Amino acid sequence: MAAETEATAVGGLAGEMEVEAYRRLFPLAFLERHLRESVRPDARRPAEARPTTVALGAVSSAHGSALIRLGDTAMLASIKLELTSPPSEAPDEGSVVVEFHMPPICSPLVRPGRPAEVAPVITKVLEDILMSSGMLNLKELCLINEKACWLAYLDVYCLNADGSLFDAALISAVAAFTHLQIPLVSVGDDGRVFTVGRTEGKIKCEFVNREKRKLKLNNIPFSLTCALHKDSVLADPTAEEESIIETSVTIVLDSSDHIVSIQKPGGAVASMATIKECISLAKDRRRKLREILMDSVEAMEVDQTD
Repeated sequence: MAAETEATAVGGLAGEMEVEAYRRLFPLAFLERHLRESVRPDARRPAEARPTTVALGAVSSAHGSALIRLGDTAMLASIKLELTSPPSEAPDEGSVVVEFHMPPICSPLVRPGRPAEVAPVITKVLEDILMSSGMLNLKELCLINEKACWLAYLDVYCLNADGSLFDAALISAVAAFTHLQIPLVSVGDDGRVFTVGRTEGKIKCEFVNREKRKLKLNNIPFSLTCALHKDSVLADPTAEEESIIETSVTIVLDSSDHIVSIQKPGGAVASMATIKECISLAKDRRRKLREILMDSVEAMEVDQTD
């Protein structure tokens, strides 16, 4: 009996090794075998996104921060505010600087000393989306016209890269701005604008922004990337799927399900029916992501009151 059990175990191990070898040697054929059964190698349905979590306030030294996980993809976003003078072309506005980082620890494909090629691309697209969506009103970052405003540095760090990097980066950026707590600001007798710490707050002084401690976020954007292979649309692809499938589409929608952006970096021509299917999946995904974000905000508020 023991011999039979051992033989079964050995056979099962050999079978697993054969499957893994086939997966590595013929990745596309391996994927297509799964898709014929309407399932993916990680057991998801084609239209199913990976589990997503949002943790607000992950960096105590930042004015706003969030740690998110999208499957095995992990992103950490932090916002630091700095007092500065408004630009001459927009004297009643603040400004935002965005930077996306991919340190070597996030992926074996990122080599030390060589910045990842995708990093500046995601930086540019992320900044464009945050501005063009209308989520941020830069006038709310102004403290005193022509004199003082906030410069917000948004840094997004990829901690683990396992596909759908832009989607994860956007979620973390939105969550960090949702968590953002703006410091109290006062004006000294010499006209100098300065931030007021917790202890200084007990001292009598005139606050410039007592009622402007949080940003009002409008038209919050979320995105969904879909990998396109023949007649299959794979929502939220993993790094393995992205390495096999050349064609992908990223749909960005705002709070009203209006299209903010459609990005298709190369690959085969996609039909209008396929694009419409991607948009439909993106709408469902946006609603779920909004619920996840709101749940994390409620959880944070409960923790603060306890």
